[in-house]
Amino acid sequence: VHEGPVGGGAGRVPRGSARQRLIEAATHLFSEQGFQATSVQQIVDAAHVTKGALYHHWRSKDELIFDVYDELLQLQTDHLEQIATGGGSSLARLRAAAEDVVETSAEYEVEASAFVNAMHYLASEQARAVRARRRRYHERFCDLLQEAQSEGLLRGDVSADVAVQGFLSALTAVGTWRRPDGSLTFREIGHQMVELFMSSLLPREA
Repeated sequence: VHEGPVGGGAGRVPRGSARQRLIEAATHLFSEQGFQATSVQQIVDAAHVTKGALYHHWRSKDELIFDVYDELLQLQTDHLEQIATGGGSSLARLRAAAEDVVETSAEYEVEASAFVNAMHYLASEQARAVRARRRRYHERFCDLLQEAQSEGLLRGDVSADVAVQGFLSALTAVGTWRRPDGSLTFREIGHQMVELFMSSLLPREA
């Protein structure tokens, strides 16, 4: 998604629309130095635009990061719906859904990390909207797991709500502890989490 640091060399204006440059600048700054520590001026300077360009699209940096994360949530929701209504067994579709959230989260790792840093500072209305969207995604994910449980393919003594919440929460938290110079990438960690998630739900041997 990101080809390099926003802004490039000294005096070099990055390519792309002003909106896209602002998004890239803001998400990198939020991820690197925190939401509160990042000013609107820093964002527009890094994007090589004026404050007027930012305020043309958003009323505040809160709205900017909400918009970015909302787009990611919508992408993941669309993918989940396509997987859930597609072909294949319930187990295959559940695994595909788990792998997709890993892949999209890895592709937009900087944006997701930036939002994690900002989510506690969002206005209450925006926070409620995010929770509602995440809940709809969570419930659709649970539907897939419960389908496999109803077919006897997965353990029925584990709550689908608990299993899905545990998997998604653990994935979201990776950015808070993974070292950039660590031996595993976010994507590699995520796919190991998929294996743990799926294997933990298999029926116990008699």
